[in-house]
Amino acid sequence: MSAKPGSPTIIIVKKKHGEHDDEHGGAWKVAYADFVTAMMALFIVLWLLSASEKVQKAVGGYFQDPTGQGRQTGTTTAGIGETLTVNRKDLQDLKEKLEQVLKQIPQLQRLENQIRMTITAEGLRIDLLETEKGLFFDKGNPKPSEAGTELIEVLASELVKLPNKVAIEGHTDSTPYGRAEYSNWELSSDRANAARRILVQNGLNQERISQVRGFADQRLLLKTDPMNPSNRRISIIVRNEGLDVQEETFAQAPVAGAAGKAAQAPAKEEAPPAKTEH
Repeated sequence: MSAKPGSPTIIIVKKKHGEHDDEHGGAWKVAYADFVTAMMALFIVLWLLSASEKVQKAVGGYFQDPTGQGRQTGTTTAGIGETLTVNRKDLQDLKEKLEQVLKQIPQLQRLENQIRMTITAEGLRIDLLETEKGLFFDKGNPKPSEAGTELIEVLASELVKLPNKVAIEGHTDSTPYGRAEYSNWELSSDRANAARRILVQNGLNQERISQVRGFADQRLLLKTDPMNPSNRRISIIVRNEGLDVQEETFAQAPVAGAAGKAAQAPAKEEAPPAKTEH
């Protein structure tokens, strides 16, 4: 059927719409994921704000030391040598300051070669190395010499300015001690304790003493020369801040699990009392 002459021509325009999926793509998923992540971060922050100081330090310690190297102690000759993340700058500053202080005291300048300071995974390690005749302690004697007492007092005057915990170690060489009832184990422990007493008497808060260790000859400085007097030494370690909390949390984890299992264990029923005939 043809159109009448003079009538307007009808033009039909067909618009091609895009696919239905283009109008509802995956962009909303990205926005939703960002929203969920932000909410999770918010709830973690709120939880940390309400948590105890011990938990906050433990969580902070994890992010500062995720590999757990901070739990290891620097009882080897040069320490573990891992890169420290916890207050490393403070310990480096303390090391440099102690070196300057020792140089300014005439009586202690001669001891320069007998004092060694290194930064290990545990913290700043200060080793007081003995000589053949005995420098900081007389040979075989747990009581510090005058030079040893003076040096430990100087160290105490600087350690009181920091909040870090302190560990003290005693070491001997492999020369057997003269009495059977008193071995190198007792000698190394008594020397470490003697150093602890001097630190406390000179202002170091007793609560900051983390550990006192006696190693006898089990951590030799010179393994190829076990009788060398340099193996006899006192080590004072300024521990990384928060390390004690990490170790305590780590040590208590198995205990908490064992306690939970014990609580879940069913109680044993007591046997009824035996009947007696009258």
